[in-house]
Amino acid sequence: LPLQLVLLKSIDGVDVEWVKEVKGNTYDMVVEGFQLLSRWTARVWEQCAWKFSRPCKDPVPMESHDMPASFSDYEKVVRYNYNAEERKALVELVSYIKSIGSMMQKVDTSVTDALWETIHAEVQDFVQNTLATMLRTTFRKKKDLSRILSDMRTLSADWMANTSKPETEMQSYPHSGEESRGTLFYPRPVAPTSAQVHCLQFLIYEVVSGGNMRKPGGIFGNSGSEIPINDLKQLETFFYKLGFFLHVLDYTATLGTLTDLGFLWFREFYLESSRVIQFPIECSLPWMLVDHVIESPIIGLLESALMSFDIYNDAAQQALVILKQRFLYDEIEAEVDNCFDIFVLKLCETIFTYYKSWAASELLDPSFLFAIDIGEKFAVQPMRFVALLKTTRVKLLGRTINLRSLIADRMNKMFRDNLEFLFDRFESQDLCAIVELEMLLDILQLTHELLSKDLTIDSFNLMLNEMQENVSLVSYSSRLASQIWTEMQNDFLPNFILCNTTQRFVRSARVPPVPVQKPSVPYAKPNFYCGTPDLNSAYQSFARLYCGFFGVPHMFSLVKLLGSRSLPWLIRALLDNISNKITTVEPMITGLQEALPKSIGLLPFDGGISGCMRLAKEHLSCWQSKSELKAEVLCGIKEIGSILYWMGLLDIVLREVDTRQFMQTAPWLGLIPGADGQILHSQEGGDSPMVTLFKSATTATMSNPNCTNPTSFHTISRQAEAADLLYKANINTGSVLEYALAFTSAALDKYCSKWSAAPKTGFIDITTSKDFYRIFSGLQIEYLEESVQLQSNTYEMLGDSVAWGGCTIIYLLGQQLHFELFDFSHQVLNVAEVESVAISPTQKNPNFLQNC
Repeated sequence: LPLQLVLLKSIDGVDVEWVKEVKGNTYDMVVEGFQLLSRWTARVWEQCAWKFSRPCKDPVPMESHDMPASFSDYEKVVRYNYNAEERKALVELVSYIKSIGSMMQKVDTSVTDALWETIHAEVQDFVQNTLATMLRTTFRKKKDLSRILSDMRTLSADWMANTSKPETEMQSYPHSGEESRGTLFYPRPVAPTSAQVHCLQFLIYEVVSGGNMRKPGGIFGNSGSEIPINDLKQLETFFYKLGFFLHVLDYTATLGTLTDLGFLWFREFYLESSRVIQFPIECSLPWMLVDHVIESPIIGLLESALMSFDIYNDAAQQALVILKQRFLYDEIEAEVDNCFDIFVLKLCETIFTYYKSWAASELLDPSFLFAIDIGEKFAVQPMRFVALLKTTRVKLLGRTINLRSLIADRMNKMFRDNLEFLFDRFESQDLCAIVELEMLLDILQLTHELLSKDLTIDSFNLMLNEMQENVSLVSYSSRLASQIWTEMQNDFLPNFILCNTTQRFVRSARVPPVPVQKPSVPYAKPNFYCGTPDLNSAYQSFARLYCGFFGVPHMFSLVKLLGSRSLPWLIRALLDNISNKITTVEPMITGLQEALPKSIGLLPFDGGISGCMRLAKEHLSCWQSKSELKAEVLCGIKEIGSILYWMGLLDIVLREVDTRQFMQTAPWLGLIPGADGQILHSQEGGDSPMVTLFKSATTATMSNPNCTNPTSFHTISRQAEAADLLYKANINTGSVLEYALAFTSAALDKYCSKWSAAPKTGFIDITTSKDFYRIFSGLQIEYLEESVQLQSNTYEMLGDSVAWGGCTIIYLLGQQLHFELFDFSHQVLNVAEVESVAISPTQKNPNFLQNC
């Protein structure tokens, strides 16, 4: 049919016979289309009648969770009487009927002239040529029949289109030589009216039957007929053609009748017999077909999802126009509203799940897929959603629905709900889950990117900022940053310890005195994670690798998620926490200072290790009643050390990120790395390569006389200069760790007089000093002794952060040398080294005296 339409548009000025052939082919194809639609609709009628006459005896619900105690008659007839194969076949047949009917309806105006001309030509050829021949031969002496044939010609002949002489002139010259030549006429798009067609049918019936209603052999039977067989065949053929002419002329009404499937919805008989107001929506056959399309794993059915909704249009048309019952229309309208809402919801769930699975499959580690033998189960089969995503007009009960807009709105809501779920899930876990959060956000962002190619939805960054409550220009704290800070305050700093060897923070074995209150992990469907259960399992395996510690991978995730806007706020909050911790431990340290004896000398070498430890215990025996105070001071120093080491990890990650950015921008800015970390300019005193490139392009364009808008090129050149200044300003970034140390040093200045008193004599105070290094030395030796005696339980509660915090404070107070000289642990270590050498036999080390 499309080919015939193309030919119809190119028939101007061509051969008349060829035009007639093209239009005749168009007519034949329209008739064939009507026959196909009639045959398909009859098949649906037959199946429907067969199902209604043979209800299901033992219903087996297709949904496992749905098993009612009893079944209504209508459920046995419809809901449980169609298996999956039958539903698929019915969906396909309904799609054939509706799609072919829609195609034929669209070409209505294009084929009308061709159909009318073909019918006009058929009628005129019969009444002007065939009947004329019959009048001159068969019916020449039969006046009654000749009169009927003449009436047929008078009723239907179009003499205005005749190119030969009219009939009156032909009768005046009966013996001319042109009797045997057929009448020629020009084709005209003037179809006969329905009255003319009915009259022709009646007159043919009168000619053939003679008014005998009980003619043996049928109306066109040859028994007892005086009409020759050839003429009888011509009359029979034209008689049946006239029946087709009526349907072809009423093109739109015929299509509406042939594609009417509204009978699939009506169930009033069963409502009366069951004595219910309405059946559940699951019992409606049109919705059963729509639901089967969405739930079916068959990819090709998805594009037929909207076809079944046209059944509701047919049923509503019958209710209003034929049955004239408004209550039926109201029932149909209510069901359509409910069904279409559920359809959009399920369709969006399917679309979101598909694109989410696609994104998760794309981001899956290739080495993981290569290492396993079942990698194909993580692959996603392609599905065709483009046609549905581009559908802007769905006609339903006289309304035009923009399906694309509804899907876009629903998708925007689903993305926001997914972001909300991911943040809720992170808030219900500890800080180690930030790597999982980054993976899930990356999958969601790629999902948004893939879907945006086929559907216009909100920007992902906009939705992310909305969910993080970070839309305002003056807001530097996001929901994620606040949660990370809260998590570090309540759980990470008190309950995590540092392992300096692995550069990781792990959870302490110490049970916190007050359990951390966290919300329960929210529940969500698999499509809010990675799409499918298999992909969820794979990504959970990756996430479990990072759930037991906090290290450099977590810091990379934190830097990426917070960005340059919220990260400074978190750094400032942590530094303020250091200042608060110093303020908190200051009175505790003062209490420990006051409890120390007035004089503490050096540990003697002659007493050995045991003597040194006994003397150190005697010096620190004044702290035995202050065990809680010591524990609080150690925990405070430990948290300070954890924050400073955390800043060190952050500094490492930021330097790597800055280096990567420098490698990307340096060629455009004309920068090269020099010795000792210096950045040199490749072009002294000149513009950067980027500015030079745009300036030269602007100059070349301006010199072209065909340039119509030179202002835009000047604007681009100025924007290149601005970008050059902006990127160069961000090259020389400082160190986060250096800034943290400087901030800590400034916070210690208030207590410098208490923790680092200047000696009165001007010399190093050996015995009476109560500076911070002396306090930390006493705490450290007790801490180390307890770690050995209690089999590292104390170490598992504090870790290496205590050493980092204490040593950093000592360094910033300028007490590094004092600590190295008078530290109890260092003195005991020196005594141990001397003692081990002294007890070793001289013969085992012949070079002993020489080394001494």
